[in-house]
Amino acid sequence: MPLTNNVIIKLNEITTMIEDKSKLSESDISVIKSIFQNLVENNERYDVDEIEFWFTNEGSWTKKESIIRIANLSSYVQDKYQQTAHLRIISDDDCGCGN
Repeated sequence: MPLTNNVIIKLNEITTMIEDKSKLSESDISVIKSIFQNLVENNERYDVDEIEFWFTNEGSWTKKESIIRIANLSSYVQDKYQQTAHLRIISDDDCGCGN
């Protein structure tokens, strides 16, 4: 699945925002999680391998560890959202009677 323009815009935001691309701080990780959370909440879908490929080819990310960490964060957020989304599908029927 190719990355959408909205996802690429957010990946560029991450690249611009992170000063030290060789090591992600806890603050960086928190912001990255928030960006991916916002994407999935807005029904943007992405392939984690494409995220990793994008950062690898972007040019300013030279440490593979940082790239893998971001890819793992994107996977974690997407998986977590999909798991909780399944819970939201359950009916709001309080009595269990179907009405």
